[in-house]
Amino acid sequence: MNTGLLAIGTLLSSCIGTTGASMLLVRPMIQMNSWRRNKSHIMVFFIFLISNMGGCLTPIGDPPLLMGFMRGVPFTWSLRLFPVLVFNMVILLTVFYFIDRRAYRRDIALGMRPDISRPTTTFKVNGLHNIIFMIMIVAGVVLSGSGLATSRLMPAIVEQYQNADGSVISVPIFRSVRLAVPTLIEIVIILVAAFLSFKTTKSEVRTKNHFTWGAIEEVAVLFIGIFITMQPALMILKSKGAELGLTKPLEMFWATGALSSFLDNTPTYLVFLTTAGTLGATTGVATTVGTVAVKMLMAISCGAVFMGANTYIGNAPNFMVKSISDENGIKMPSFFGYMLCSLKFLIPVFIIDTLVFFL
Repeated sequence: MNTGLLAIGTLLSSCIGTTGASMLLVRPMIQMNSWRRNKSHIMVFFIFLISNMGGCLTPIGDPPLLMGFMRGVPFTWSLRLFPVLVFNMVILLTVFYFIDRRAYRRDIALGMRPDISRPTTTFKVNGLHNIIFMIMIVAGVVLSGSGLATSRLMPAIVEQYQNADGSVISVPIFRSVRLAVPTLIEIVIILVAAFLSFKTTKSEVRTKNHFTWGAIEEVAVLFIGIFITMQPALMILKSKGAELGLTKPLEMFWATGALSSFLDNTPTYLVFLTTAGTLGATTGVATTVGTVAVKMLMAISCGAVFMGANTYIGNAPNFMVKSISDENGIKMPSFFGYMLCSLKFLIPVFIIDTLVFFL
């Protein structure tokens, strides 16, 4: 059951985003295993797969790919990463199954038992109308990407958000800071969807689901600090990225991934996409930053999305899952303890990825 839910959630991440899938499934996963003592590994693999890798198939799945979409990468292009995702899923889910089976047997040996007093075959979804609001959010993200793109993709929509000189229409926010109209519309749609969801869903549904605001508040404070402090590093990288001498897919895969592990993976992706666009490729994917070779773009995309799982701060859902797990009494690894898990389970998979897909 745990392995199956991880597989479903991984594929779902590309439909509603890694954050959406993580928040949708984290509490059911915790409740399913609430009777167990040895269960922190479940949430670690949850972060690996649902909070990160599963978002690689669409621009909705993970923000780095949305940045690519805004720079002219076709919306469906990332579907060609499906073989890489399935390859990694097979390896990690197989490893997880045997780890979880051993931990399950240890729990049984300790005398623990799941509650089987109630039927286990019933399936019910409360608050099903929230799917409408999820669709609103997805539509807002796609609209924003389409509006900001300057490629040939959906030109009729693009023209609605452009000035006569081709620049995106924007409104002043503070001094020289301006907010593009498509982004403003996206924000309004998301906030309206969230408000309607909160008002139209019975409070007992959130109570039964152990919903609290603590996790998102903690992550918001943490990532505000991260976004501020990472700016000097990103500015240096943006100005010197073309001088790094990265010309091969495997180099882009590891460089993008290494920085995505500690900086936010979205601006890191954008920096290396821009760098790849200056390499002078004559065939591949035409973007607003230049033509990027297919294998090079695959390497940058996989590095940004996959290796965001290497640390708790590599991707926002990582820390949210950790925080919610801690709230529910699951003893999660420390920051460096989690990194040891990623070194043990993820890095070997990424080495295999390099040999199979990016040489």
